[in-house]
Parts: sequence; structure tokens; C-alpha cells
Amino acid sequence: MGMDREKKRQSRRPSARRPHDDRWAEAKGRKRRSDGPERPASRPAASAPESRPRPTEPQELPPDVLVGRNAVTEALRSGRGINKLLVAQGDHLGSIGEIERLAHERQIPVEYVARQRIEQAAAGHRHQGVLAYVAPVAYAELSDILAQAAARPEPPILLLLDDLEDPHNLGALLRTADAAGIAGVLIPRRRSVPLNATVAKTSAGAIEYVPVARIGNIVQTLKELKEKGFWVAGADMAGEKDYTEADLTGPLVLVVGGEGKGLSRLTRENCDFLVSLPMVGRINSLNASVAGSLLMYESLRQRRQKNKEK
Repeated sequence: MGMDREKKRQSRRPSARRPHDDRWAEAKGRKRRSDGPERPASRPAASAPESRPRPTEPQELPPDVLVGRNAVTEALRSGRGINKLLVAQGDHLGSIGEIERLAHERQIPVEYVARQRIEQAAAGHRHQGVLAYVAPVAYAELSDILAQAAARPEPPILLLLDDLEDPHNLGALLRTADAAGIAGVLIPRRRSVPLNATVAKTSAGAIEYVPVARIGNIVQTLKELKEKGFWVAGADMAGEKDYTEADLTGPLVLVVGGEGKGLSRLTRENCDFLVSLPMVGRINSLNASVAGSLLMYESLRQRRQKNKEK
């Protein structure tokens, strides 16, 4: 019996060598051989040297931007309409002095800014530290507007805009001014939107026919025009007369204030009279271009009516 048990135990033991043992031993041998420091299966590809960013091609400049010392100098000498000059801070050598002198003679504002600001506006073009914002057309001189108005048979009407900031409003007013026969439009050099591409587009071509003059001090300009025989009518909510009841014939300056602000105190005080537009709705003010257009056409209506009565 004891011998039988011993034979059974021996029969349960794995044989000294089975077919899969060779594979097991081989696998263990491979593992032992790889116990050393891990070696990469293959060398990583050498990283390519970083390529330098290629300079971008210059983009098309907006129609109201002019760059470069020569181009800006010639624009100043030719009398082209220029709204403002940007000069890089620290650039005072070479032709910069001549540019500054010409700008001063023509009373064109010069702003000294960081060079990076000019580079952004220049859109990749070579600017040499100088950039000009130009007008689509040349500005007129007030003296030339008055000389041309004197040659007309009818009394002239001028439109003066006090602190207008929206180019769409200016463009719309120029369009109405052309239709209503206005002799010229006056805008301040500072605190006013200049003639630009947006104004030109909104005016639908009227910018080519209505002379626009830039003036310095509004109060001083009004005093000079009064001495030349003009009456000054300002559009104001507190006006003492309805715009249809005021006399808008004769040599006249119509003054319209900026969006939301209206006429400044000094401008209001230097008007001969103030006119108001009736408001019966809940909105207590009109768009500047709408108010100006109503005044221009009311003046035209009164003049035509007066001519019929003669």
C-alpha cells in the first residue's frame, strides 16, 4: 500500500523536462540578459534645427495711411490733406527736422509715439519712423471758401461742426450739404473727426464737391465771420425759437454740436441766436447728421420761398 502511494505522488510531480520548459528557460534567459541598463531600440532622430520665422510680406496699406520720410515730405510740400503725423520717439536726425518744420507751417498735429505703434500701422512697409494719416481730398482754406461764396448771387450758408466724432455723421452731412447748396463745411483741427476713408464712402462722392476747411479756435472763427456780415445760428435743445420760425436767410453760419454733447458753452454763447427742433417722442435728442440736415434744408426752403415772393 505504501509503495502504491509513493508511486502516485511521483506520478503527480512534473517531469524533469516538458516541451514548454525549453520556452520558459529561453524566456528567462532573455529576461536575464536584459536586466542591465535599458538600451533604446533605436536612436531617436536628430531634431531639426529651429527655423527662423520668415518675414511676412507687406500687407496693403489702408487708403488713409502714408509711410516713409520721402513720401510724407512730398505730401507736405504738395499741400495734400494730412490729418496727423506720427513720429517715432527719439528720431530727430536727418529729414525729420524738415518734416516737423513743414507740419508746423501747415498746422498739422504731430504725435510722438513708440516705434512699435508705427510698425503696427505700417503693415510691414518700410516707414523710417514716420507715418501720416492723410485725407481723401485736400482741405480748403476758409479764405478760399469765402472768396468762392462771394462770387455767387445768393447769400452763402456755412456749416460749422462743433466736436463731431462720428465719421458716418460727417459723411452724411457732407452729402446733404452738397444737395442743399452749402458753400463750405468748417471743422476744428482738434476735437473733431477728420476727413478719412469712412467719411468719403458715407458721403457718396459729395466729399469731392463740398469744400471742407479746418479751423483753429471756434470762437475766434465765429467772431471773424460775424465781422464779415454772417449771422450765427446754433442748434440747441434750449433754443428760444423753433427752427421753422427763425430767419435762416442771408449770410448764415449753421452750428451743430457733437453726438450726445451738443454745443460747448463757449460756442453757444457766441451764437447770435439758438434754434430748437420740436421733439414729441420719448427720445430727447436727434442724431447730429439729422439735425444738421433739417437746418440746412429749412434754410434752403426759406430762401426759395423768399425768391418767389420777390
